[in-house]
Amino acid sequence: MSDMLQVMAAPFAACMVLVAMLAYLGIHIIAREVIFVDLSLAQMAALGSTCSLLFGLDSNSPQGYAFALAFALLGAFIFAATRMRRERRRVPQEAIIGIVYVVATAAVILVADRAPQGAEAIKEVMVGSILWITWPSILKMLLVYIGVGIVHWFLRRQFLTISLNEDEAERQGWRVRWWDFLFYATFGVVITVAVPIAGVLLVFTFLVVPAVVAFLFTRRTISLMTISWAASAIASAIGLAASFRFDLPTGPLIVCVFGLVLLAAGGVRRWLTARETSQPGGLNPG
Repeated sequence: MSDMLQVMAAPFAACMVLVAMLAYLGIHIIAREVIFVDLSLAQMAALGSTCSLLFGLDSNSPQGYAFALAFALLGAFIFAATRMRRERRRVPQEAIIGIVYVVATAAVILVADRAPQGAEAIKEVMVGSILWITWPSILKMLLVYIGVGIVHWFLRRQFLTISLNEDEAERQGWRVRWWDFLFYATFGVVITVAVPIAGVLLVFTFLVVPAVVAFLFTRRTISLMTISWAASAIASAIGLAASFRFDLPTGPLIVCVFGLVLLAAGGVRRWLTARETSQPGGLNPG
């Protein structure tokens, strides 16, 4: 037990830092119905990291992160520029997000074919290296996320209104596309830092699954974040413990545990609904 705590303490702390930021952003993503924007921005950041290898740079160096962030910001600009009100959309924004993902993925493969250690870079992007994270790296990530969190705190009214009540933002005459770019730019910073640590699969899971679990039970912002963080803490702890006990890949196992947590939450939601409808004055199940 003590050996597991010693080995898994840093990865668990990293998971909690990631969850603190990503679970909150996931609420915005679910509300905006742009579920796969994380994968798209992650692939844009990966393209930037891979391009940095062509110039002989370490993808984990400050210059490598600058490349990754520049490409993520390009993705943020594309998503903000292509946003239109729902009733005016000829093409769903999810289609644009999917196209960006596919093109970025293809470009990563092409660049990696010519870059030194390109194959290793692609593998790291997918699975990350959270098991080997150090406390100084966690501190750096925490400081970046505190900075992003401060921005979101001061702009919470604008971001939450646009995500949860787009029509109200339009009525107030806000320049929604510019606010969108700022939102996606901060999101790009979060993704650029998170992907090398956790990988695309785990980052997507942290972003979407906790928010989906929370939306099964509530629509209140504080409750959404509380349920998201609680579900993430439980799933991360179970996944890390099982990874240590059975010597299985950490990231993919945590993703699978999140899937089980979502299934359990869905079962609880169905049970609560059935209980409500069976009570006097409840909904008629027929």
